[in-house]
Amino acid sequence: MQRDISFHKTHLGLVFAMVCITLLWSTAGVINRQIVHAQGWDVTFWRSAFTALFTGTYWFCSRGFAGVKSDLQAGKMLWASALCWAVMFTCFMLAMSYTTVGHVLLTMSVGPFLTALFARVFMGQKIMYHTWWAVLLAGLGLAYMFGSDLAHSQGRALTGVLIAFCVPVAGAINFLVLQHSAASKVDINLMPAVCLGAILSALLCFPALNTHGASSIDLAWLASLGLFQLAIPCVWMVWVSARLPATEVSLLQVLEIIFGTTWAWLWGRETPSMATLIGGSIVLVVLVVHAAWGMRLAKAVAHR
Repeated sequence: MQRDISFHKTHLGLVFAMVCITLLWSTAGVINRQIVHAQGWDVTFWRSAFTALFTGTYWFCSRGFAGVKSDLQAGKMLWASALCWAVMFTCFMLAMSYTTVGHVLLTMSVGPFLTALFARVFMGQKIMYHTWWAVLLAGLGLAYMFGSDLAHSQGRALTGVLIAFCVPVAGAINFLVLQHSAASKVDINLMPAVCLGAILSALLCFPALNTHGASSIDLAWLASLGLFQLAIPCVWMVWVSARLPATEVSLLQVLEIIFGTTWAWLWGRETPSMATLIGGSIVLVVLVVHAAWGMRLAKAVAHR
């Protein structure tokens, strides 16, 4: 009995930590809207640079020189994962300079379904029937939202959506890299990949950087993004993802979309359209039901 109570307390703590992670992740949009002078590539560069600084400091302090050297020996898998993180870091912030926070976050929500499709095509993993239905329904929700909104908007918004779509694509590829490394018994530490990805993102944006494009206030906001929106939650995610089932993590990640669009609505001066609310609601319901069903199946298999 005492063991069960301890387990539930630990599980509750992990769930609470995951909620905090999504809460910090969700601040990207509303903080980005507070930046006045820096735009586009400048915002992306400074956010990635500060993220690299903070995660690199944590990496070195926690692992030491010998540990860092050992982590870097993961080779091609590590750099493939880092490249995926670089694409995600870069495209996420660039997309927000073209379209709304809600559109970016909801575009990213297709990540779990792209991961399932990529795993089926490239790794031969079986896709359950409930996942196929989820892909179809989520696709209909996104099609309704974007079809209605983009029909009344300029091409700039469509560009933002296409850039944002690179984020879940890179995320799905990153998952395949990590799965392949696990099958090959090559251990990839998540933190070095995140740090290296931030460095690559900053290097990618550097040629387009306007050195006078960011004010001191902008840099303060961007430093907060690097520390609180990415570095801290990524460190926590390394710890949580090793202890909480993947189905629960995917379910709780839905909170980032809810939090992010709410903050942008309340403090970012972005009022979602009716199409966004309807289409987004369909996607969120599908995500929740799909993840909950996955948890139920996993528990059923575990008790056999």
